[in-house]
Amino acid sequence: MKVLDLRCSHGHGFEGWFASNEAFETQLAAGLVECPVCADTRIVKLLSAPRLNLGNAKAPTETAASSSAEPAKAQLPAELSSPEARWMRAVREVLAKTEDVGDRFADEARRMHYGETEERGIRGQATREQTEALLDEGIPVLPLAIPAALKETLQ
Repeated sequence: MKVLDLRCSHGHGFEGWFASNEAFETQLAAGLVECPVCADTRIVKLLSAPRLNLGNAKAPTETAASSSAEPAKAQLPAELSSPEARWMRAVREVLAKTEDVGDRFADEARRMHYGETEERGIRGQATREQTEALLDEGIPVLPLAIPAALKETLQ
């Protein structure tokens, strides 16, 4: 299994897992490798060091000097603190806490705004014209691009 560091043309970094380098090249050429943030298919492979699984490696221990010093702040791993990772977590939260009303979004937002139905978090599709009309009526909406990777169940 090859774990590759990849980047799209918009600068979003992500990791891809492939059976081999040839499998990566084949999928890349077929346009099957896409950025999980923006769905861009213009992907480049970054240089990366091989991953070594050292079963006998021991975790570093604290020294007396470090234990007497101010405690270190807990830090998230880089892959969880990157802007892309934070964006994906935020989108996942929106997906988990809203109802998908599909192409009925504009109608449902109006019904809630005018008190015809109970207010709740919704998401769906609206054209640019529908979105502008909702904003003109004073109905707050926020266009949100949902990465394709989050629209399907991950295997």
